[in-house]
Amino acid sequence: MSIDSFEGVKKTEETQRAIIAGLSADSMQPDDRSTEESLDELEALLETAGGVCLGRALQNRRKPDSQTFIGEGKVNEIKELAEANDCTLVVFDNELTPAQTRSLTNKLDMHVLDRSSLILDIFAGRARTREGRLQVELAQYNYILPRLMGMWKHLGRQTATGAPIGTRGPGETQLETDRRHIRRKIDKLKVELDEVMRVRDTQRRLRTKNNVPVIALVGYTSAGKSTLLNALTDTGTQTGNRLFDTLDTTTRRLEPGDIYSGLITLPNVLISDTVGFIRKLPHHLIEAFKATLEELKYANLLIHVIDASNPEWEQQVRVVDDMITALGAGDTPRIEAYNKCDLHTADVRRRSDNIVEISAKTGLGIEALLKKINESLSSANRNVTLRFSYSNAGLLDLIHREGVAHDVRYLTDVIEVDAVVGDGLYKTVGLFEVS
Repeated sequence: MSIDSFEGVKKTEETQRAIIAGLSADSMQPDDRSTEESLDELEALLETAGGVCLGRALQNRRKPDSQTFIGEGKVNEIKELAEANDCTLVVFDNELTPAQTRSLTNKLDMHVLDRSSLILDIFAGRARTREGRLQVELAQYNYILPRLMGMWKHLGRQTATGAPIGTRGPGETQLETDRRHIRRKIDKLKVELDEVMRVRDTQRRLRTKNNVPVIALVGYTSAGKSTLLNALTDTGTQTGNRLFDTLDTTTRRLEPGDIYSGLITLPNVLISDTVGFIRKLPHHLIEAFKATLEELKYANLLIHVIDASNPEWEQQVRVVDDMITALGAGDTPRIEAYNKCDLHTADVRRRSDNIVEISAKTGLGIEALLKKINESLSSANRNVTLRFSYSNAGLLDLIHREGVAHDVRYLTDVIEVDAVVGDGLYKTVGLFEVS
């Protein structure tokens, strides 16, 4: 349970100096425990946010302390290390309760963040589109709401027993006023995001009606999705080696360039680069970004971009796979693209037929990937005629929601529908197809 200090880091006025800390407790779920690897990732997040790590602490306990999370002794060690290195910030790898954040802030006498708030700060700086800003703002308000008491601690004390007469009301009044204000903001943001989802639904239905297949790039942050998007669309989407370098969804027409001419036989294919995933992604952030992330559920094909050069690639794959399933896209056809294969020599691939090794930066393997894309999309959408009894009329609503009904005929005993359906929907309605 040692604390490591890093020497030789130059002091700068622009960079906030910080200590990072984490807890591995027996009572925690394995994915919630901090490890040296998760602290490495937290340090990269801190650098992305504009900070520099001057030291780290990894504590092992049977269970978290209800007040200090990591225990009084470790808090004192962190405070000494922070003071010795002129740090003004401590970032925890785990999610802290509002009470723990308040307690640690008081004991350390400096700003305290947890992993969720650090990621929110990065997202706030990355959002460029109106949709992205709305989603980040909603996540921030949901995070702030239960923590308002700490922000009003100077007024909260006025309500305590023994406070001077005449000073016990305003603190509680202001706190409740802020709570109501934030709840109104949350309700307003949800209404605006519902409108975003309605527009997306209309666009999605038009694409399905016009037989325009959609590919979604998914993967762990910094796996190389934006670089692959550039390689497949011959465009200049900004890329970088920072975590969450891309936040807003970017959609382009699949135009891989003259060198790969003829490999894609479908005339109109769209490909989208989505926000990257990361372990311990805050649940309120996932909920806020539902408008963006649910696009995965309606894509015709997912390309899971995997950083094959990362020693933690297997853990990263599990994080992304779990997220895809949680978002309802577990049954969507998928290609696993093991990227950065020019940087590794070992065979890191999982056993699967639908995989390809690529280097999005050098172009290695792109031809093989395009061939797999073409194979998958050729059977993605089906034009079918369906016939079912009135007792199964609920299928018609399902077709309207997830496919396109070109013509509906209400006959004496049955309903006939000419429709365009994807593979997922066909699994449900295919048995009613008229041969």
